[in-house]
Amino acid sequence: MKKGYLAIVLNAHLPYIRNLEDRRTVEERWLFEAVIECYIPLLQKLSALEEDGIPFKLTIALSPTLCAMLGDELLRHRTARHLDNLEKLAEKEIERTNGSFHLQYLANFYRRRFEEIRKFWEKISGDIIGAFKSLEEKGYVEIIAGAATHGYLPLLAIYDEAVRWQIKTGVQEHIRLFSKAPHGIWLPECGYYPGLEYELARNGIHFFIVETKSLSGAPQRPRYWIYAPVYTPAGVAAFGRDPESSKQVWSAETGYPGDPWYRDFYRDIGFDLPNENLWELALPDGERTFTGIKYHRITHKDKLENKDLYHPNEARQRASEHAGNFVLGRLQRAKQIFPLMDRPPVFVAPYDAELFGHWWFEGPEFLDFVFRKLYYDQNEIEPITLSEYLIRHPLNQMLTPAEGSWGANGDHSVWLSPSNAWMWRYIHAATKRMSEMIEKIEIAKANEILLRAVAQAGRELLLAQSSDWAFMLFANRCVEFAKQKFTTHIEAFKKLADDIEKGKIEISYLEELEKRDNIFPELDINTFKKQDNRGVI
Repeated sequence: MKKGYLAIVLNAHLPYIRNLEDRRTVEERWLFEAVIECYIPLLQKLSALEEDGIPFKLTIALSPTLCAMLGDELLRHRTARHLDNLEKLAEKEIERTNGSFHLQYLANFYRRRFEEIRKFWEKISGDIIGAFKSLEEKGYVEIIAGAATHGYLPLLAIYDEAVRWQIKTGVQEHIRLFSKAPHGIWLPECGYYPGLEYELARNGIHFFIVETKSLSGAPQRPRYWIYAPVYTPAGVAAFGRDPESSKQVWSAETGYPGDPWYRDFYRDIGFDLPNENLWELALPDGERTFTGIKYHRITHKDKLENKDLYHPNEARQRASEHAGNFVLGRLQRAKQIFPLMDRPPVFVAPYDAELFGHWWFEGPEFLDFVFRKLYYDQNEIEPITLSEYLIRHPLNQMLTPAEGSWGANGDHSVWLSPSNAWMWRYIHAATKRMSEMIEKIEIAKANEILLRAVAQAGRELLLAQSSDWAFMLFANRCVEFAKQKFTTHIEAFKKLADDIEKGKIEISYLEELEKRDNIFPELDINTFKKQDNRGVI
């Protein structure tokens, strides 16, 4: 019998940003950077593992907002153009660094890297979703659902229907995209409150992940702490995050990503060079931003100007060493715990997917080494998906986890702070209005324009509910942008609701919103009708 299981879970998510105008904004680049620096490098490594016959297992949540952008032809075109510009910039950098041996070596490194990314992009025809779906069909990956727009469920729960809209729409979108119902779901920010499991069960969900404290702080003591899931009263399993696995990989201070041989994220030619040297990657308003071409490593953390130059081969070696240390740590812990349990412990290691490749450049390399070392260097720890675990070990303790999240302090304070508390009164007022408005409409008798307006009002409300806007305000990042996005969606909802209630819908305005915010193309407006929540199924 194996001594333990390792369940790596990645949450791939970005807020929904789709500008009809071709403005080249910092915020739109978040998608391009995630595709080029994270999702494609991850897929390259996973594809290589498959080709080499390594039986890896990975659970990944692809959020509905991210999928909407990845599948959008306009944004795919702009992503490909951004990659074109990176390749051209790398060529210019090779010329500019002539005479500096190591800098030119690094410029060539980036040119080769962008060429490889281009080849993979063309190989999959720019279809990131399809590439992950293919890996799932082959049994390597399990794709789980996400809430519609990553709304923070514990604070939305003042209205049960708001939680239902987020969960049901997310599940429906998953079925539309992947042609199958999801077994699991990623709760936004791992935000859980007692009773949420009933809504998950009504939507066919079998498991979710919670922060460590939600199990360790549960009213009833979990027999195996976080090393086995528990069943909630609704029959949905809750897996707890393994804090040791998380800290080693997540922390930039004490974890692997802070190693001085790894590439520095913040030192970028987008800030080092004059804008005229950045060619098409310079922003039109002169604002400085990242290009992804970085020549330095993590040294002299307090002084960006004193960084040592990056050495890719040494960094790769460190990724291998850290992967070995990570696997060894799980093995040693498993040997300690295994005799105390009636089954092998499962180490659930959830991370934001964007950590791997974007924030931690060597992250995809690290994951590749982890899976290879699990296969070649030992035979006591096995990679597993969460669904596979429940199939092998269907009998688990029943208890109700404690309310919490994986945010600071394990509570809701990140999303309900002095910087963002004002948002919630608008969200709750709009939720109440939507709920009351939909009850007055006879959907079966409504005309097409009215149905379109109601659906678009639902989209705008769901987008306003995104936890991303509140997080940006809390973190003091892109504050004005977050306020503008939130306000835009709230105002769009209010305008549509006013028109619907007056019985006079401004078609040109509706069409403008449908073009701009074209997420959830098959949104079922019956989702917004009140439902009898008695029972689970």
